Amino acid sequence: MLIAQITDSHIKAKGKLAYQKVDTEKNLRRCVDHVRKLEPLPDIVLFTGDLTDFGRPEEYALFRQLLAPLEMPVYVIPGNHDTREGLRQAFTDHHYLPDQGTYINYTVEHYPLRLIGLDTTVPGRPEGNLCAERLSWLDRQLQLEPDKPTVLFMHHPPIKTGIEHMDVQNCGNGEALGDLLSKHRQVFQILCGHVHRPIHQQWRGVTVTIAPSASHYVALDLKKGSPADFNLEPPTVQLHQWRNDNSLISHLSFIGSFDGPHPFFDADGNLID
Repeated sequence: MLIAQITDSHIKAKGKLAYQKVDTEKNLRRCVDHVRKLEPLPDIVLFTGDLTDFGRPEEYALFRQLLAPLEMPVYVIPGNHDTREGLRQAFTDHHYLPDQGTYINYTVEHYPLRLIGLDTTVPGRPEGNLCAERLSWLDRQLQLEPDKPTVLFMHHPPIKTGIEHMDVQNCGNGEALGDLLSKHRQVFQILCGHVHRPIHQQWRGVTVTIAPSASHYVALDLKKGSPADFNLEPPTVQLHQWRNDNSLISHLSFIGSFDGPHPFFDADGNLID
């Protein structure tokens, strides 16, 4: 099973640039085209939040238009730049989304790997949270399939990354999530977005993987008091391959025109000197 993860596309209204600098429409179009040309094709695509920049109807309309060429199933969860109501209205045909209740939490079944989407958003706030109600829901879902390998996907990571201005807006109540997962050992990985950088950490017995943005990157600045800046690094899709030995391997797939591929060996099978 091959999963393509796209995150933090920050789509604006047609013709508008994010932060008056970033052509997020062009970048997401390139990401979608890139995914469609992958061999093998991904079985599903996960969008882990911040689909839009302000959660406006015209932004979701453009996002749906850009998404249309994808032929495989697509699963979306909100980020802090989205709105729950806007996302629900834009994806009424995505029947996995709950049409009742406050939070957009759901499970993805019928694959070798069980996937659980978690809504970490707090309306009007950049930081995330997993409150008691959301954790209770997750606990119940995990009790239903204790023996099936499971991956969680959510926008805000429960870890600190060393990028100070992002760490103050990570997922609150992360330790309570870790305590819960200690009772459910079938969960072995958490896929996140939000930080706009590729980051991995082994946390509470689970691998946390943060995918980089489909558009712009948060500057890698680990100094205390570093400013909230971004760079125009290459848009990226993260690929996760579920293997027959019950392991998940993750790869970064950069989007752009790069020189290559070039052979290591000549026609006689000798390493080129």
